[in-house]
Amino acid sequence: MLDFYDDDDAAANVIERRWFAASAKVKMMQDECDVLHEVMDLAEEAWRCARAHLAELERLRDALGERLANPETAPERLPQTAHGHGVLSAA
Repeated sequence: MLDFYDDDDAAANVIERRWFAASAKVKMMQDECDVLHEVMDLAEEAWRCARAHLAELERLRDALGERLANPETAPERLPQTAHGHGVLSAA
């Protein structure tokens, strides 16, 4: 004797399979969102460091520009970067 699903069992089976598929997709998207959030945090930190370094370089450039423009009123020392390096000389 053959067993046949009635319409209710077939519909429930389809819904159950779709639920499992959707659940798997949700988990996959949650994982992807977590990874992207971490990448965004890392990128933001790198951006902040780059902006701080840029500000240091701009201060150094401005100090050098003032020294070039007004050699008689230039300060004794030029500002040092946060890395502890002074101005490099090309001489």
